[in-house]
Amino acid sequence: MQRSGGRGSRSRKREAEKEKTKIRDGEVKMAKERTFLMIKPEAVENGHVGEIIARFERCGFRLVALRMEKLSREKAEKQYEEHRGKDFFESLVSYICSAPVVLFVVEGENAISAARKMVGATDPKKAAKGTIRADFGIDIQRNAIHAADSPEKAEREIKIHFGELV
Repeated sequence: MQRSGGRGSRSRKREAEKEKTKIRDGEVKMAKERTFLMIKPEAVENGHVGEIIARFERCGFRLVALRMEKLSREKAEKQYEEHRGKDFFESLVSYICSAPVVLFVVEGENAISAARKMVGATDPKKAAKGTIRADFGIDIQRNAIHAADSPEKAEREIKIHFGELV
């Protein structure tokens, strides 16, 4: 005799529950999201790539994409389009094209805000102790890492560098 609601039914129910945003013990469980990060030239040259990526993995993020690349001027200008017209745009684009960078995408709960917290303030001198920029940044431009700051920017930057993921 076959029981109704067998394994397939229970499995589908479990999967449906995982997909929903839930509130348990007063905590909101958020859906997984992806974010874009770029380890900048000085951090690559100074040998900090492994430690930076390991920090994200130790915090439970899953590495979805990874590539080392010397950015073309065109790609760098797309990356920093929002800063076009600002006094630092030209030096930023020149700097980011000067040597290889490591581009990567991580996935996890609250990935964008959590990554921003791990990265720290733009100016390494003002970044909280233990953040990536405080530990590896040199100055406001050579601050070790870039991290998307919103879902829209994460999606845009992932598309620029890893179009196949979108």
